[in-house]
Amino acid sequence: MVKDFNQLRLKMPLAAQLKAKNKTKKMLQEMPLQELRQAKHLSQQHLAEMLSTKQANLSRIERRTDMYISTLRNYIEAMGGELKIIAHFPEGDVYINQFANI
Repeated sequence: MVKDFNQLRLKMPLAAQLKAKNKTKKMLQEMPLQELRQAKHLSQQHLAEMLSTKQANLSRIERRTDMYISTLRNYIEAMGGELKIIAHFPEGDVYINQFANI
């Protein structure tokens, strides 16, 4: 028998609902590029076309741990986002703007 998740959630204690909501929010704030693309319901092929590249190149971009800032910016902007680079320090955050015109 299939159960509606929303109905199951409503049966959870309020504290558990809040904990689950906070965990979901945190998970959505941190994710790899591939998961971000999937969350935006975009295929590699479609995003590759938007970036004027091949699907294989996009696959490599998603697996890289080191890339040009311009590559990452183009990827994010193709999905409708904006890349911002922020340095976190104990005394506060600093937005790094030297890459704004790349």
